[in-house]
Amino acid sequence: MTRTRGKKPHFEPGCVPAPGALLDWRDSQHFDRWQDRPCVLCDKPTPMRSHYGEPVHKTCAEEWIAANPVEARLGRFASDIQSKRRRDDDHA
Repeated sequence: MTRTRGKKPHFEPGCVPAPGALLDWRDSQHFDRWQDRPCVLCDKPTPMRSHYGEPVHKTCAEEWIAANPVEARLGRFASDIQSKRRRDDDHA
């Protein structure tokens, strides 16, 4: 099992979703287009990476958060930081 405590993230994680909610991994840094590695949770190959560089399927990470809600708050798997939306839709 890979430990992430004390390990610096490759890029800044955002909020940990509530158990049962979906992770928002839109940043291209979650995808390694060069190499599939075994998922840290299911051992099947994946090009996906967590903020800490762990190879993990997004669905496996979401299932892990649901099964480990207390430990999930430590931020092993988190969504990306959401950029502030511009409010261009005010046409009044």
